[in-house]
Amino acid sequence: MDVQTHWWEHFFEGVAVRMWLQALPDEHTQREADRLARLLATSPGAKILDVPCGAGRLALALAGHGYRLTGVDWSPEFLGHARARDTAEQVTWEQRDMRDLPWPDRFDAAFCAGNSFGYLDDEGNAAFLQAVRTALKPGGRFVLDTPMVLENLLHQLQPRPWWKAGDVHLLVDNQYDPARGRLDTEYTFVSNGVVEVRRGSQRVYSYRELMALLTASGFAVELAEAWTRDAHSVSFIATKT
Repeated sequence: MDVQTHWWEHFFEGVAVRMWLQALPDEHTQREADRLARLLATSPGAKILDVPCGAGRLALALAGHGYRLTGVDWSPEFLGHARARDTAEQVTWEQRDMRDLPWPDRFDAAFCAGNSFGYLDDEGNAAFLQAVRTALKPGGRFVLDTPMVLENLLHQLQPRPWWKAGDVHLLVDNQYDPARGRLDTEYTFVSNGVVEVRRGSQRVYSYRELMALLTASGFAVELAEAWTRDAHSVSFIATKT
């Protein structure tokens, strides 16, 4: 599968954004935000970084509980929807590469949730984690919740699953390349008789590799729950040392 290195720069536009806006009900987002608040272990009023934030569903939910959120994303279309939803202007929205976090020691906590980690190469992923650490205050927590843990992914990977979100049908063709350690994916979006095909790729780390990557970036790491291979995603709690 031919996937461009910087595929993520133009992937989140049009039908892909429309699908994600319809993908999850508000009740799911609220449960996810409540769990994040517990794992981040901060009090209302704390400064929290959401990177990448997409259309801001989690940032807005946490802001509604009194936290001060900054959301960072590369997609101007996602950020446009985030700003439109933020009618009370509770969140600071920034269009940036996820490695570009120029706020040393500003945040009490940070998180990266969903299918948002591993887009970059090894050097880029390490640079992202180091940028998050720099942005955190000493002792600040970073929650990395990701399905891209090799042992979990290979146990559950379906070659050609499909979903429906609102008026968008999505067919996925997954191909794991062990030589590169990457999951290459072809996404076929079907909406109102229009078909669009896009491709993406994510680095998949083993549990041990991901723990080592977080530790090398300057974090002390624990898990939110005991690891099992049946988990859909793994939540790493990384504390700035």
